[in-house]
Amino acid sequence: MQDELLTIGRFARLCRLSVKQLRHYDELGLLAPAHVDAGSGYRYYASEQARDALTIAMLREMDLPLAVIAQALAAGPERRARILRAERDRLAERISRDQARLGMLERLAEGGLPGYEVTMSGQPERRLAVVRAVCAPAKIGEEFEECVGGLLPLLSTAGIAWEPPLWALYPLDLEERMEFAVGVETPQGEGAPGLEFETVPGGLAAETVHIGPYSQLPLAYNALFAAVHERGLRPRGPACEAYLVSPAEAPQEELMTRLIIPVKESTA
Repeated sequence: MQDELLTIGRFARLCRLSVKQLRHYDELGLLAPAHVDAGSGYRYYASEQARDALTIAMLREMDLPLAVIAQALAAGPERRARILRAERDRLAERISRDQARLGMLERLAEGGLPGYEVTMSGQPERRLAVVRAVCAPAKIGEEFEECVGGLLPLLSTAGIAWEPPLWALYPLDLEERMEFAVGVETPQGEGAPGLEFETVPGGLAAETVHIGPYSQLPLAYNALFAAVHERGLRPRGPACEAYLVSPAEAPQEELMTRLIIPVKESTA
């Protein structure tokens, strides 16, 4: 039988893998040899195993975890497709985050730390009609769009007239799962299923305006929090964003967002 099989060295060369990798895949149960000699412990592989070996090598080159590769190889066509599409979506999300970071680095490289004018002002109390969502910070963009899509029909159903801008309320701490709200300012109106009202207390707040993509908002928040702490104040939340110029009105570079963080005197 061994004459019909390939030694681990020949099989490794055929599949452009190393002997060490093949041994590791065997130990993980990812790609077991077709035969192991009981006396010598030598591993032998069948030529038809080359397809799986080449697939493993290709998927590893894409940085897929070995556990995911094992699931994909063991699955039928439909489930394998679902597994690979899920990995594709995770990769796309990571690329999106990396592109946002690249944009911020480019902006920092061109002009240093952006200069934001941070002002301290007394904010009025605001009553907002809102819808809420809970998600991971990386999913805020998707959930925000869903919230807006759900908010507008609810406002119409409740008979609430409103004028721009849209507002969003965020917690100060970006936890693994966080709740945020999207809404509009309204002095009146009754609730409707899925629609709530939240009053943001008035008082002293730090604010600034960010011009550019939403992915670069962390630069504005950096300036805001630095100014708050330099003045010996404490942020008390929620962090409020008002979208003065939206993606429907201008390109990404011209979006305008007002950021407001309520503050209080530090007790330290």
